[in-house]
Amino acid sequence: MEIDFNEYKLSSELRGHEDDVRGICVCGNAGIATSSRDRTVRLWSLEGHKYAASRILLGHTSFVGPLAWISPNEEFPEGGVVSGGMDTLVLVWDLRTGEKVQTLKGHQLQVTSVALDGGDIVSASVDCTLRRWRNGQPTESWEAHKAAIQAVIKLPSGELVTGSSDTTLKLWRGSKSTHTFAGHTDTVRGLAVMSDLGILSASHDSSIRLWSLSGEVLMEMVGHTSIVYSVDSHVSGLIVSGSEDCSAKIWKDGVCVQTIEHPGCVWDAKFLDNGDIVTGCSDGVIRIWTVHQDRLADSLELESYASQLSQYKRSRKRVGGLKLDDLPGLEALQVPGTSDGQTKVVREGDNGVAYAWNLREQKWDKIGEVVDGPDDNLRRPVFDGIEYDYVFDVDIGDGEPIRKLPYNRSDNPYDTADKWLLKENLPLSYRQQIVEFILQNSGQKDFTLDSSFRDPYTGSSAYIPGATSSMSAVSAKPTFKHIPKKGVLVFDVAQFDGILKKITEFNNALLSDSENKNSSLTELEFSRLGAIIKVLKDTSHYHSSKLADVDIALLLKLLNSWPLAMIFPVIDILRMTVLHPDGATVLLKHVEAENGVLSEIIKKVTTNPAIPANLLTSIRAVTNLFKNSCFYNWLQKHRSEILDAFSSCYSSPNKNLQLSYSTLILNYAVLLIEKKDQEGQSQVLSAALVIVEEENLEVDSKFRVLVAIGSLMLDGLVRKIALDLDVEDIAKAAKASKDAKIAEVGADIELLTKQS
Repeated sequence: MEIDFNEYKLSSELRGHEDDVRGICVCGNAGIATSSRDRTVRLWSLEGHKYAASRILLGHTSFVGPLAWISPNEEFPEGGVVSGGMDTLVLVWDLRTGEKVQTLKGHQLQVTSVALDGGDIVSASVDCTLRRWRNGQPTESWEAHKAAIQAVIKLPSGELVTGSSDTTLKLWRGSKSTHTFAGHTDTVRGLAVMSDLGILSASHDSSIRLWSLSGEVLMEMVGHTSIVYSVDSHVSGLIVSGSEDCSAKIWKDGVCVQTIEHPGCVWDAKFLDNGDIVTGCSDGVIRIWTVHQDRLADSLELESYASQLSQYKRSRKRVGGLKLDDLPGLEALQVPGTSDGQTKVVREGDNGVAYAWNLREQKWDKIGEVVDGPDDNLRRPVFDGIEYDYVFDVDIGDGEPIRKLPYNRSDNPYDTADKWLLKENLPLSYRQQIVEFILQNSGQKDFTLDSSFRDPYTGSSAYIPGATSSMSAVSAKPTFKHIPKKGVLVFDVAQFDGILKKITEFNNALLSDSENKNSSLTELEFSRLGAIIKVLKDTSHYHSSKLADVDIALLLKLLNSWPLAMIFPVIDILRMTVLHPDGATVLLKHVEAENGVLSEIIKKVTTNPAIPANLLTSIRAVTNLFKNSCFYNWLQKHRSEILDAFSSCYSSPNKNLQLSYSTLILNYAVLLIEKKDQEGQSQVLSAALVIVEEENLEVDSKFRVLVAIGSLMLDGLVRKIALDLDVEDIAKAAKASKDAKIAEVGADIELLTKQS
């Protein structure tokens, strides 16, 4: 149908999600499906001209993103929905029953996009792969890009198109790439088909492009001021886009014809067949927008939305570095000033207005509106009691200590370099190198020096030609409070007397049980167990004491032969044994000789329904393996199965289990950074980002996970993946925490997100 452009206005708001709405899927006549950070998929059915909630689909264990609609067929008489999540799963839902009918496991990291190709499902992931599924089974997978894949769509011609963090789009015929589209300067986040014209792409570079299938850019749409997350088109020729800049924009013939402001980030925007637009926002609300007068919201709803928008803008607005909402109202002017010229800033509507106290006339004189101050969300670093935009750590090499270099962006970098070199008693010939890394690390790569600048100390211009001396190494590092994490954490406290008492109790129970009597300890074995505990108690002699093969063999025998409900005190002894240098070495010999022995124990104690005591002692035992480098290769090799096996721990109401899993994640981060294992780092980052979203995570657990995230992000490639996984939101939430250390590590992560 042809749509003459008229301004879109609010039609209705759909409320129900408890967190950001991340994805929207138009489900034919069945309605609309939406996904959320709240881990749910919700279906909204059309009732008259309005949509109403009809089903909640529960199954994902972390936030849900991409959705695809399965049209009604023999298998799904009322249609189905495919969803992908941060939990690495692709789930298939039958809308007739609301039940999950398929769980597709295979991706290693977050599933970012799903598409239907005939009867097949194609999924894309941050793990750089595309996977094809048929009847619930994988049929093929291939590495489609060298960086995270953010989107996949199917063209009417049958080919697939992918968009990636490597800034390109690729056209696929089967698993063969036939063309690469290059042009965007940052991550390609969203894709859509433009009927009879080509492919639309939305990018982190704030632009939208229309491409012909031959790779030619037909149109570039620029207008958003931040990341563009989504794009869609209508047969009328209209295009809609959703962005981090809190707006949906409508485009016609390459020109933005309307901007629809939202009280939060717009994650997704889709056209309905009738030309209405659906948007999903970070405030958890789905909104329908229309140009048809008979579908407009009533006046009360429109006023309510205008109020939401105004309140949101005011909450973000800053005046003189203060939040507008924090300013006093006009009533503050009823209190007399204390001295002539004293100033006070008050809130008048959506503005901050400054007043000065007139002592002679005993009244407040209006000075004028205060211009918005800079974003003070980042706590400015302090050096020698003074706040600066940056305080760099400067390593000049040659065994010299790290030195602090404070800098404000308003300062002339050459002036700053000269003063600092004189203060630090370093040669002025180092000036150019210092200036270059100031510019590089403060994001002023395009700084151009006025040629009239004269050095205040030497009278010469800034650069000294022919200077030969140079610093052996210059590096500037932002100052972080809690990252990177150095060294691993272990659980090294044990109540040995209590452990032995519990083993004695269980052993007596076995002796009195005719069926299990043969599994009980002999007197010699019990004595052996006492000797093991004696060695483990004496930590002052760990450097010289030994544990024998028979000691480790006895522990492994008990773990394999005793009833599942009785093995947790034995696991606890094993937990302490791996902290003993010789004990760890002997255990590794058994692990290598009896292939899979540790893996089998882990599988045994984590299989549902898991016994909490087994789960806690075993995850702590695995965490303690990081203490000894002899287990590093084993831990790397079995990374995926270990993280999967214990993944239920982070959402457990048991705070000790939460802390143990967070510590496991942190130790893996430290190990994989040391081993430069980027694939492993990406997996651990993905797991950490899932954990930190857990609402009931206790403070120490959250802190350790955040430290892991920050430490991993020091690597540029992993930082890129983290940005694609919306780590900025996590950093902001952490920085706003009332707990000081959470806020500090949140600030560390936010600083990392701003690095190029």
